[in-house]
Amino acid sequence: MSEETEVVAGYDIAVLIQSVRDQRVILDSDLAKIYGVKTRALNQAVKRNVNRFPIDFMFDLTRDEILRISQTVTSLRKLKFSKQVRAFTEHGALMASSLLNSPRAVAMSVYVIRAFVKMREDLAANAAILKRLAEIDKTLLIHDAALREIYQKLRPLLEPSPEPAKPEIGFHIREDAAPYRVRRGRPRA
Repeated sequence: MSEETEVVAGYDIAVLIQSVRDQRVILDSDLAKIYGVKTRALNQAVKRNVNRFPIDFMFDLTRDEILRISQTVTSLRKLKFSKQVRAFTEHGALMASSLLNSPRAVAMSVYVIRAFVKMREDLAANAAILKRLAEIDKTLLIHDAALREIYQKLRPLLEPSPEPAKPEIGFHIREDAAPYRVRRGRPRA
């Protein structure tokens, strides 16, 4: 089973979708495999109808973007040596299927669109989860401060009481001092 048949047979198109320039795109070589045409044929069809592909539908990747993507995706070894690599957004992939106008391209465009929609839903779900985690974190910080305050107030109560002074051993008498004075001078009569 060839690589392009594996991609189409499993309909695992979501793994082919990359994030470039803060947009979710699929590369021309992957799109051509999905639609069952050669990359060159897809690019020629796009070139003949370039007015159908504004910048938000399709754009050419820079050399740095190509190198970055080729390092992260092992199946794109040939990408480094390509002269021109195009990235198609969700709308561009749909427009490309309408240009090719083959039964396979029309059928596969449905799966491509579903993959983009699923990815969008997953990102929205992740955003909701992140928002909820932020709320929980804020609540935990508030509770942490309250618990710290309670602990500070209970700490003196938790410390052992000071040991009472040991009583002195033995017999001790405490008396007032007697006024022992000797008078000198005249005798008393």
